[in-house]
Amino acid sequence: MSFFNDLQNLDRNNVGGWPQSVKIFFTALLMGFVLLMGWYFFVSDQQDSLKTLAGKEDQLKQEFSTKQAKSVNLEALQQQLDEMQDMLRQLLRQLPSKTEMPELLTDISQTAQSAGLETDLFQPGAETPKDFYAERPIALRFTGTYHQFGMFISGVASLPRVVILTLHDVSLTPKTASKGDGTSNGQLVLQGTVKTYRYLDDEESSTAGAGKKAGGAK
Repeated sequence: MSFFNDLQNLDRNNVGGWPQSVKIFFTALLMGFVLLMGWYFFVSDQQDSLKTLAGKEDQLKQEFSTKQAKSVNLEALQQQLDEMQDMLRQLLRQLPSKTEMPELLTDISQTAQSAGLETDLFQPGAETPKDFYAERPIALRFTGTYHQFGMFISGVASLPRVVILTLHDVSLTPKTASKGDGTSNGQLVLQGTVKTYRYLDDEESSTAGAGKKAGGAK
């Protein structure tokens, strides 16, 4: 009972005069409180870390599953890619080659003449190499009837080599009536730029690829 009596009779203004048993009690109580708070904050931090790691684990599992599925299908996907590349090469081989391009341009011009079109302008520009092909613009101005333009398109499609013509800033308008009779006789004017394409051989493709990498490095 003396310990409890000592607690009841403590002099708060004279801590140094407290009984030894009371000092030991409060010291142990303070240490226990410090240890308890330290343990609480330590466990709280560990719980936050555990939640973070659990979320990371789920993410890693999902990434692993995705990569595993890709690795399982890798061989089949590679085979499909090889087949697509072979098909692309075969299609490209149907386009004109470098040596055939001048003859092709002549054929296009002559086809326009054979269709009865009046050639006011037919001016091929410089080639622009791409990844595996080269494009060449042609500035042109043709005059003729709707029927003649149809014959021209049909004639180009019938050329021995595959010819791809894409239109850029092309307009088809009625020809301005002459001052003499005041009529254009159904004449139309096609003017603008078209682009035609040819395939690059292996050496040209390598050069174009190297040039593109060098340009990207700058």
